[in-house]
Amino acid sequence: MSSFRVKGGLKLKGEIIPQGAKNEALQILCAVLLTSEKVTIHKIPNIRDVNKLIELLTDMGVKVQKIGPESYEFQADNVDIKYLETEDFLKKASSLRGSVMILGPLLARFGHGRLSKPGGDKIGRRRMDTHFFGFQKLGAEFHYDSKKEIYHIDGQNLKGAYMLLDEASVTGTANIVMAAVMAEGKSTIYNAACEPYLQQLCDMLNRMGAKITGIGSNMLHIEGVKKLKGTEHTMLPDMIEIGSFIGMAAMTQSEITIKDAKIPRLGIIPETFKRMGIKMEFRGDDIFIPSQKHYEIETFIDGSILTVADAIWPGFTPDLLSIVLVTATQAKGTVLVHQKMFESRLFFVDKLIDMGAQIILCDPHRATVIGLDRKYPLKGIRMTSPDIRAGVSLLIAAMSAEGTSIIDNIEQIDRGYQYIDQRLNALGADIVRIN
Repeated sequence: MSSFRVKGGLKLKGEIIPQGAKNEALQILCAVLLTSEKVTIHKIPNIRDVNKLIELLTDMGVKVQKIGPESYEFQADNVDIKYLETEDFLKKASSLRGSVMILGPLLARFGHGRLSKPGGDKIGRRRMDTHFFGFQKLGAEFHYDSKKEIYHIDGQNLKGAYMLLDEASVTGTANIVMAAVMAEGKSTIYNAACEPYLQQLCDMLNRMGAKITGIGSNMLHIEGVKKLKGTEHTMLPDMIEIGSFIGMAAMTQSEITIKDAKIPRLGIIPETFKRMGIKMEFRGDDIFIPSQKHYEIETFIDGSILTVADAIWPGFTPDLLSIVLVTATQAKGTVLVHQKMFESRLFFVDKLIDMGAQIILCDPHRATVIGLDRKYPLKGIRMTSPDIRAGVSLLIAAMSAEGTSIIDNIEQIDRGYQYIDQRLNALGADIVRIN
């Protein structure tokens, strides 16, 4: 198990380019299974979860060729469906949360899917019901072996259907869309997720020959087609990484330019950080964050304490609430952070309290942060990263703290952020990877 040794108190300066979006990549890579023709994808992030999915696709028989630093060609013209029956497949798929999204393409093209219960972050329950509800609406038969925790899905005769999803699940919507694009007849998905990454997936599928309308709304209409062709696709920059860099700049009093941020696709993320008192300038498609000694959290209009809560798109993404929380520790003012979707994502605040932060964990979903306005700097400690987003939040805290911190279990951070130590060191950080 590797660790980061982080020297705190250093100001960073320079430009940084965000990686391709992890959450988009997991959807887009699964979509290559929908066609036997070549699919070229650019801006693929070199991170553990994405690399493990590419390895899984390769084991399934997909031809994979790296044609550039962040570009790959995929061709699924000889997929080995029998591989799904092997223990090797079940073991590899269970270690990766995003593997669930191979089910939609497998049902659409091959009429069969099998998967063990996916793993992923320890952030609370992430139920699969929405995925399977959609598949069943399309006519698939679903079986779950509770002893072995294996899902079996038979989708030999998928037919279009109307469905009202019980939650606007991003991965659930993506999975159902990929199953429906080759189902017979028309499908309507109401209460569909509409995140930019899902819009990207739908646009890509349309270029492949799918017929999807309503993209960007919560009601998608899909007319099934018999075959899809190859295409070329470029990922959006990772909005979670962009938000992380904004918070990091404020915490470390750094002057940073985030390049090629695709600002119109960031929703209310910049505005939310502005409400935390962080100044930023939009320079074309770049975000410039000046060095700030102080930043003050806004209140609501009536003077009450600001609440930042997660919500389905176009609300604030839950993946950035931990960044808002850690950023608030050195702001002036108070904020209530409300994590509605996952009940374990705030369980890293004890580490911040040990570093000197003033945080009240109200319950598993809410934390009140009392900003110290830098009067009492955080101090370096040894801590463990519980999941991807909390890990980066702890890294930001360590970079702003007095003294040296050790962060263990950084494999979690590697799952979501490529070469994060090297990229931040190039800006002036002092992060050493140790075993």
